[in-house]
Amino acid sequence: MQIKNLKKIKAEPLAPLKVGEIVEGHIVEKDKSGLYIDLGAKGVGIIFGKEFAQAKISLKSSKIGDKVTAKIVDLETEDGYKELSLASANQEIAWQDLQKLKENEETIEAVVKSANKGGLLMSINSIDGFLPASQLLPEHYPKVDGADPLKITTELQKLIGQKLKVRVFDLNPSENKLILSEKQTKKEKAVSKIISLKEGEEVEGEVSGVTSFGAFLSFNDGLEGLIPSEEMAKKKDLKIGQKLKAKIATLANSRIYLSLNN
Repeated sequence: MQIKNLKKIKAEPLAPLKVGEIVEGHIVEKDKSGLYIDLGAKGVGIIFGKEFAQAKISLKSSKIGDKVTAKIVDLETEDGYKELSLASANQEIAWQDLQKLKENEETIEAVVKSANKGGLLMSINSIDGFLPASQLLPEHYPKVDGADPLKITTELQKLIGQKLKVRVFDLNPSENKLILSEKQTKKEKAVSKIISLKEGEEVEGEVSGVTSFGAFLSFNDGLEGLIPSEEMAKKKDLKIGQKLKAKIATLANSRIYLSLNN
């Protein structure tokens, strides 16, 4: 058998392999129960059992000689092979790619899969991510009166199926957590505009959102400031779309806090 002969001529690996290590090799044999991978000096790997059944669709068009990237899940099976996992390797590589996207502050497109009152669910590199409503651009922020959770969800559901440009805001592979941001895609432009503002400066804009903790005022072509709930008492019943003037009370951490005139 080709595999047995291949095992005999393999030299010992230059360095000990570890469970969880990502390896590359080439397909040397396929049958109904498994896939055999030539790992060079590291030996011969096998994808079989549940792992093989799960990967059958993706491996359907594969052929002898094709390159495969997999993760070692067992250093030696009963037959002396290295047991491999494609799914685990693909997921780890996906997380590594997401980390690079975050570090390089790259903008990517993702489709909205579903929505709830807190934000949007999206998928990047087959990893599910969450885009909080607070990280939406003003034009996509749910503009509802009274911060009614049901109305917020209804508005966010209108975005399902749409492509949004986003950036990786935070991630934690061990917790399977991926947080996305649409606001971050306009970060540089917004920061430059914020730098030009001064505390005490009067601005005029339109109420873009009303929540339990305050109202958002959109002004200066894309900037958005928060009018805290205690300030809202000065003007009762603020409505979405209402035009008003406010003063910049505080500029902190690229956030704008506004106050209203009595």
